[in-house]
Amino acid sequence: MPFLDGGKMIACLFSGGKDSTLALHRVMESGRNVDLLISMVSKNDYSYMFHKPNVMLTRLQAQAMGIKHEFFNTEGEKEAELAELEAAIVGSGATAVITGATASEYQKKRIDRICEEHGIEHIAPLWQIDPVEELNEISDRFEAIITRVAAEGLDDTFLGKRIDSNMIRRLQALHDKYGINMTFEGGEAESFVLDAPLFKRRIQISGAHIEHNLDEGTYVIEGAILVDKQSV
Repeated sequence: MPFLDGGKMIACLFSGGKDSTLALHRVMESGRNVDLLISMVSKNDYSYMFHKPNVMLTRLQAQAMGIKHEFFNTEGEKEAELAELEAAIVGSGATAVITGATASEYQKKRIDRICEEHGIEHIAPLWQIDPVEELNEISDRFEAIITRVAAEGLDDTFLGKRIDSNMIRRLQALHDKYGINMTFEGGEAESFVLDAPLFKRRIQISGAHIEHNLDEGTYVIEGAILVDKQSV
């Protein structure tokens, strides 16, 4: 039932990746109700703001959590995409919006501006979180996989692999060697969550393949279904 949070209509900018999913969990586990998941579908593979790989599968994640979900299209061009994001947020009727921003001033300041101009509360529970702390929580509580790599040291051996303790050690080594952001806030990689505490069912991948574009690799999920959590 919507509007349980003191009359607020809370929406979450939701890419299906680890950050937005963890931010959503943090807010809901604090006792607040979330009414809507907003997923931006970008035509640009290199959007400054939005995930591209597998974003259409956010509908399964929303279904697994029983939360209303809407797609909004964006050309994904720098700055212009902000107007499209603003239209989505304001058009949704939200009075508070959750984001998974962790370290990107570019993203947070722009969403702060949108929210301030329209009297909307910006909830960013992961802002300036310690990267290792976040990854450990993801490893312990979520089943999240890497779906895109785009930085030195990140190769195909990461694609489709779960973020677990071994993955965290590998990312720490790359951070020490190349200085990559371990939570991928600089666009080094992207992720997708298959299972989490709020999921009543988990996502099972039925088919996937790897695509390459210049120095990037993407794990494209061709098919996926919701299954009972006890299913292997």
